[in-house]
Amino acid sequence: MTVKATSLHYLELAEAATLIRNREISSYELTRLLLERITALDGELHSYALVMADAALAQAEAADAETATGISRGPLHGVPIAIKDLCQVKGFPTGAGMTVHQHVVSDEDATIVQRLKDGGAVLLGKSQLTEGAYSDHHPSITPPRNPWNAGYWPGISSSGSGAATAAGLCYGSLASDTGGSIRWPAAANGVTGLKPTWGRVSRYGVFELAPSLDHVGTMARSAVDAGILLGAIAGNDPKDPTSLLEPVPNYLATITDDLRGLRIGVDPAWNSIDVDAGTQAALAEAIRAFSDLGAEMVNIQFPDVAQTVADWVPNCAIEAAVAHKATYPEQKSQYGSVLASVIEAGYAISAMEYQEILLRRMAFRGHVQRLFHTINLLLTPVQPFAPLTLTRIQTLGEQPGLIAMLQRYTCPFDMSGHPTLTLPGGFTQAGMPIGLQLVAGHLDEAVLVRAGAAFQSISAWHHCHPVA
Repeated sequence: MTVKATSLHYLELAEAATLIRNREISSYELTRLLLERITALDGELHSYALVMADAALAQAEAADAETATGISRGPLHGVPIAIKDLCQVKGFPTGAGMTVHQHVVSDEDATIVQRLKDGGAVLLGKSQLTEGAYSDHHPSITPPRNPWNAGYWPGISSSGSGAATAAGLCYGSLASDTGGSIRWPAAANGVTGLKPTWGRVSRYGVFELAPSLDHVGTMARSAVDAGILLGAIAGNDPKDPTSLLEPVPNYLATITDDLRGLRIGVDPAWNSIDVDAGTQAALAEAIRAFSDLGAEMVNIQFPDVAQTVADWVPNCAIEAAVAHKATYPEQKSQYGSVLASVIEAGYAISAMEYQEILLRRMAFRGHVQRLFHTINLLLTPVQPFAPLTLTRIQTLGEQPGLIAMLQRYTCPFDMSGHPTLTLPGGFTQAGMPIGLQLVAGHLDEAVLVRAGAAFQSISAWHHCHPVA
């Protein structure tokens, strides 16, 4: 063994894969180490909804047997990862954060789960999420805790994936984003989150919140790791006719520390209105870093997002109402009040109102995509203020305009379907992570990975870990 046992749980995914491939450590040893760590820590963090220990150890043994004969299934071979509990895993329940589904065992794998298995990944378990992947946890479920400080918000729906990745309870995880659920947890937990273009990843076998807004993506400790995970799950799927036909590139092929030729857009006004000083300082430092890497920083004016942010809630509500028609309202008693209220709101929206939302959304998507004919990337905050305390987040509904402000930099890119990368960019005075967001044109995830990897080659924020 060439590394200290105490540091193994915080390896980057690519590092763990290299150790396994070179037979410096076995997949079984790493898997057992992480399962022991989950047992020791997750009673406090609550990042996992279900731990699949026996199945994971069996997968690890199988991976080691193949490694011993010179077989490698790819860059995830033998690497332990977590799956958000929206994704079906054959033989296990998919609770989706809900009591109504918690005992329903899946009879097949989601396409992305099958692709991970085909790539030799070890599935440690299923990460916890909000009810139906909306904003609040079901009253019967203990929400995940932020491993940096339990008094702070760990993000929203994919918070279990973010906490597990940050705390060294997996080497990466699958997550999903409908209004910000990859980006907020990635930022709050100090990890890297990649939300791909809508349709780049199959949603077959993935529980829906709002299908035209749902993006399945990845969380990891680096942009390289996030790109490796995306490369394993992306691509067309005949079982999901909305999945895109374009071939999947090698997301690591263009990685370089030299970003000359890239134009990164910044809207100084949009990035600063009501944005806290710590986040603005992190943005300024990122601008200097990208400039030092050779990128050309370009001032732009981003389209106004106020109407798009306002339209996100009714758009999500009407799609959620359809997604839950098999169990709501017949089993309404098993729903928490927040998810039930959004479904009821969906029922109240008229066809005329919905059509107007769709037309505005189409126009906004076009305005955003037009920007990427003059720039390659857009740099923004993830949210206007660094991680919220749990006390403040619990009173969001009592603070008019705060929810819309929180969604300003996230839900517009679900409405437009554009890919994003969340990067750790600094810390608040209280020692909590600050996240930055890069946005790219449709299907330009490789550019995001390239820029993110270059940024992380000269910064150390992604190497910082919470103290267990």
